[in-house]
Amino acid sequence: FQGIRSNQLTGYGIVVGLPGTGDDNLEYTIQSMKAVASRFGLQLPSNVNPGLKNAAVVLITADLPPFAKPGQKLDITVASMGKAKSLRGGALILTPLLGADGQIYAMAQGNLAVGGLGAEGKDGSQIVVNIPSAGRIPEGATVERTVQTGFETTPVLTYNLTRADFTTAQNVAAAINSRLGAGSAQAVDAVSVSVRAPIGGDVRATLMSEIENLDVVSAEPSAKVIVNARTGTVVINSTVRVGSAAVTP
Repeated sequence: FQGIRSNQLTGYGIVVGLPGTGDDNLEYTIQSMKAVASRFGLQLPSNVNPGLKNAAVVLITADLPPFAKPGQKLDITVASMGKAKSLRGGALILTPLLGADGQIYAMAQGNLAVGGLGAEGKDGSQIVVNIPSAGRIPEGATVERTVQTGFETTPVLTYNLTRADFTTAQNVAAAINSRLGAGSAQAVDAVSVSVRAPIGGDVRATLMSEIENLDVVSAEPSAKVIVNARTGTVVINSTVRVGSAAVTP
């Protein structure tokens, strides 16, 4: 349904506790650590640049699902934006996650789970498995703000098809009208079907549940032929029609 979708969140933070695989003396890492220290009333002298091999600046990303409420948990992805070799063993310091409007929608913190690893030898040889400079924190963010979708108050509900097709849109509208009564739905175009609905979240939730469980016959997909030149395999779907033809090996 239109407007009921996930929203992307991003944040900028610091991962600490790394075993010497951090950013070291990058200027923006030093500035970030000074900003973190200032939150706790600790003012580092301007001429002091602490070595930060155990810290790294990172970008955090997450998807905020529709109707997410304050207190719910989100999985987050953390990736290094500096020269950190690995985030394994690190912990993310409390970081706000912002939406496209610049508002804070979640707070992130926790210990990273990193699937990659890397090792170096004294002779300069090295091996890297997967990506050690990125990781995840399952349920590492807590929702602080709800995204308003207008679900309870919009004049009509609009259902958007995954694949644009006029026939399928008409079939969806016909199925809804058959269940809810004539004039309840109409196909706006090849993608959207508008549905008249009374105001109120409870009533509309019930209505959406009924619509989601309707059986609708979708239009036949367009004819498609896929040829794999390497293996000599030809795959066609059920809508392909073959006329008179000559086939040579």
